[in-house]
Amino acid sequence: MLECVVNVSEGRDAGILAALVVAAGPDLLDVHTDAHHHRSVFTLAGPAVEDAARSLVAAAVARIDLRTHAGVHPRLGAADVVPFVPLAASSMQDALRARDELARWAAAELGVPCFVYGPERSLPDVRREAFATLAPATGPAHPHPTAGATAVGARPVLVAFNVWLAPGATVQQARQVATAVRGGALRCLGLDVGGRAQVSCNLVDPLATGPAAAYDAVSAAAAALARVRVDGAELVGLVPHDVLTAVDPARWPELDLDPSRTIEARLEKAGLDRSRSGRRQ
Repeated sequence: MLECVVNVSEGRDAGILAALVVAAGPDLLDVHTDAHHHRSVFTLAGPAVEDAARSLVAAAVARIDLRTHAGVHPRLGAADVVPFVPLAASSMQDALRARDELARWAAAELGVPCFVYGPERSLPDVRREAFATLAPATGPAHPHPTAGATAVGARPVLVAFNVWLAPGATVQQARQVATAVRGGALRCLGLDVGGRAQVSCNLVDPLATGPAAAYDAVSAAAAALARVRVDGAELVGLVPHDVLTAVDPARWPELDLDPSRTIEARLEKAGLDRSRSGRRQ
């Protein structure tokens, strides 16, 4: 089984978001929406996940116009990032096949240029180099007029996790903190989100550096470098069960974690086999 975590550049229009939910269909496990980021994260998994991803991408391209888009999160396109993730019964080769097939389909059927990431390069590489030193893997050499471009990936499980700095902290301080803690298994950006300073994190190896470690690293850097404290955390999407249980349960509320927000719990709720949900060893 594959997971697909589709990031779309829409976080405000309830009508568009409702249409995207319908397009995603029964393989939709979770939606996380942020109006300030102007972004939503759709977590898909199930027997028809590749069809669900195509349907969702097509709906996003049809309904989202980047010419009127403004949000704090970096973006390439309407269907901005589409990574495929192997779960226990699948391999990285399965994810790469799904990635390449979706990239070819989006170029041929939607006219959207697609950049691929995974073993060849990282998503940050794509964001830095797209249309400059890096040409699309599929599709036209220029952005779609309303939908931009799409980064289609194959990657292991990661956890998206935001840490808020205390009121009064500035985006410059958030960027200073992000720079200090960034590296290895932790990717970070400092953002101004609705007038609040946020350190937005991707935990690319969450069993090595999980939510607690990321939170503590941001907290320590904020105190040492910016003389500010942290003021809460936000889980974006779902977390693997093994990552949740590696954290002291007493810290779950502080870190915005809960057993109902694991990939395994949502697969079980959807009637799918929990034993197929963990990371391949």
